Amino acid sequence: MVACKEDQARLAEGKPVSALDEAANSGLTEPSEGYRLDEDALSRWMTANVDGFRGPLNASKFRGGQSNPTYRLQSADGVYVLRRKPPGLLVSGAHAVDREARVQSALSQVGFPVARIYGYCADKSVIGSEFYVMQLVEGRIFWDATFPEVSREDRPSYFYAMCDVIAQLHSIKPVSIGLGDYGRPGSYFARQLGRWSRQYQEDPEAGRDANMDRLVKALPERIPQGEEVAIVHGDFRCDNLIFHPREPRIIAVLDWELSTIGHPLADFAYHAMMYRMPPHIVAGLGGADLAALNIPSEAEYIKRYCRATGRETIPDWHFYVAFNFFRLAAIMHGIAGRALRGTASSTQAIERGKTFPELAALAVRALENLP
Repeated sequence: MVACKEDQARLAEGKPVSALDEAANSGLTEPSEGYRLDEDALSRWMTANVDGFRGPLNASKFRGGQSNPTYRLQSADGVYVLRRKPPGLLVSGAHAVDREARVQSALSQVGFPVARIYGYCADKSVIGSEFYVMQLVEGRIFWDATFPEVSREDRPSYFYAMCDVIAQLHSIKPVSIGLGDYGRPGSYFARQLGRWSRQYQEDPEAGRDANMDRLVKALPERIPQGEEVAIVHGDFRCDNLIFHPREPRIIAVLDWELSTIGHPLADFAYHAMMYRMPPHIVAGLGGADLAALNIPSEAEYIKRYCRATGRETIPDWHFYVAFNFFRLAAIMHGIAGRALRGTASSTQAIERGKTFPELAALAVRALENLP
């Protein structure tokens, strides 16, 4: 697999793609009308802006429903990856490829594993939209959270590699790498809960759910005291990571479209939510026999993160997990509403929307600290 695994659509737009859809989301295809690149114009731009580039080039599009179309560029000097804004009318603030390029460029300065950014172009006249060009990283992507391709004895090392890298991310001070203004600090949970509660309440067509109604009321009352600020990835999962071809080592973190300044424990809990996540929704370990698979337990995983980030414990762990299940439930509820109205962009939208009550129930169980 390569660094430009096509990323699942922006969660905030309600277009998550299951990590189990490898066959549908892998490989290359000829770009369709509207998505074709002006290869001559792009080649001229790369000649002027990318050190060592030699044309001509040929562009193929990665498959899948990514919100920022992604291309493989074959040139005389090697292979590159291009990510661009999609054509057409766009929601304000979405598809911010400039932010993706910025955060990866900044993180690479301190040795965090990301693909190298070769150049960003704000001039829409080159290919019709903003874009950036980055390194293609060769390695392994795991679509199944049980890591079935890895031997039983090696499996813990792969899990600890994930834990250590997200801890590394949260330990980087945004100001120290020029990202002090990368997001809005403070009141993270209040703002997020308000946003997703409104989306749920303002879309009655998709139905109501007693668990969701309970969460809308209970979660704001349970927000932990204190504020923490860190660079957060927003979608840190095993299928958004490239591992070394032979070693339990992450060589690139993908899909920075949801990254911002936020609360590190919200980001870590979203990642560790894999322990309770049914695999038919996204890559998860729900129902898996962790002991038989030799996968660290949730408690062991949390301890590892705490040691790496200098924490004693995470006292309000159940809130952080419940918050993330609630957020994902609200997203799926929005998908269900769009599917009913015939405006959902994915053919899988109806099936995605059906997971909304299941996610709301999982959020309630987490909030009540139930196994």
